[in-house]
Amino acid sequence: MSYDVIIVGAGPCGIFTALELKKKNPKLSILIIEKGNSIGKRKCPKRKTGVCVCCKPCNITTGFAGAGAYSDGKLSLSPDVGGNLPKYIGYEETKKLINYVDDIYLKFGADETIYGIDKDDEIRNIRKKAISSNLKLVECPIRHMGTEEGYNIYSRIEEYLISIGIELSFMNPVKDLLLDENKNLIGVLADKEYYSKKVVIAVGRDGSDWLSNLCIKHNIDTETGDVDIGVRVETRNEIMEELNESMYESKLIYYSSTFDDKVRTFCSNPGGEVSTEYYDGNLAVVNGHSYKSKSLKSPNTNFALLVTKHFTKPFKSPIEYGKHIAKLGNMLSGNKVLVQRYGDLKKGRRTTEDRLFRNNIIPTLKDAVPGDLSLVLPYRILKNIEEMIEALDNVTPGLASDETLLYGVEVKFYSNRVVVDKNFETNIPNLYVGGDGAGITRGLMQASVNGIVLGNILAK
Repeated sequence: MSYDVIIVGAGPCGIFTALELKKKNPKLSILIIEKGNSIGKRKCPKRKTGVCVCCKPCNITTGFAGAGAYSDGKLSLSPDVGGNLPKYIGYEETKKLINYVDDIYLKFGADETIYGIDKDDEIRNIRKKAISSNLKLVECPIRHMGTEEGYNIYSRIEEYLISIGIELSFMNPVKDLLLDENKNLIGVLADKEYYSKKVVIAVGRDGSDWLSNLCIKHNIDTETGDVDIGVRVETRNEIMEELNESMYESKLIYYSSTFDDKVRTFCSNPGGEVSTEYYDGNLAVVNGHSYKSKSLKSPNTNFALLVTKHFTKPFKSPIEYGKHIAKLGNMLSGNKVLVQRYGDLKKGRRTTEDRLFRNNIIPTLKDAVPGDLSLVLPYRILKNIEEMIEALDNVTPGLASDETLLYGVEVKFYSNRVVVDKNFETNIPNLYVGGDGAGITRGLMQASVNGIVLGNILAK
């Protein structure tokens, strides 16, 4: 089984690598190997039954389109959001390729509406309030595909890839790289040996642990990456109305007064639902999504508050650190997500079912377990989150209400950042990496752009 290019991972980075490769050189033989299902078989039983059956691998986080297929489907149209690509290819080039990728999503059915570009007066008022609270407002136009429409868009892309001759192999996790006696890369080992002189590893966050171990085994150069840990906040739409209607998703950054740590809002879902993702089969972490259809909207808005920490030597295990904290939460909740009222957290008491029942804000994650996040998250992270909520309350009055819900733990798994050259090639010749799992991008758009860059490089 020999190919011109093998791509490991069928997330946005892998998909757009293949698209660009075929566009630039239609004669290339390309294989995408994915450990999850095709998009048509990515069915989550919990969506209907309310009970997770621990599918292996998880159909929410793995399969064609990666976690993006079941996410809120937001395309951030600014180089300032979603990863580190400008550091690799330059700001203007990133901006140009974002527009290029955006056109591709539009051709496959993305909504033409862009949020955050026609509300100058409203955004100016939000920025004024943010500045007075030591918050930095990052303006970023957003194209919202929606959870259900994103699924349809990626279904069309999968069909198109097959129609242009790209081979897709699902439910086929890659076990290792294949090297010859001179340590030259010759392919990958999955259910059998697949040969190629060029391999792209484009796994997402679910594959970051696998990639980290692969780097250790084959001495692939890495550098210490960041750790993002926090909570998902849920409040009523009325509280977030100004931000939701003006920007859809507001990007706000805060540096805590106590520790000077970076805290940021992430993945806001107006009218959305809080959801659970499972990693390694049974590690429950919290996330959120929002449907496009108004009939499927909830009365609540949810978003993440993430504390970013960059550790120095001898620390080199960001994934293990994040998993350790998530496991503490799972230990207290029976492998589910914890939920706590903000007022209870400030008063140093756990949330009970009785207090949750009489709450004005009704949890959209129905099987979340009332508990105490202070038994899970380190004091420093909780203090940062509390300060951020109080600062945000000046921008969105009512957010610091006792009834605001906090779900934990939200963790973004990134491996140590893989060291690459200007072509995204590792210290192993002809082995390329890209996407979220490699620590280069952090979202749908920049991961897709990274794929376009890789496709251009490999097509030469």
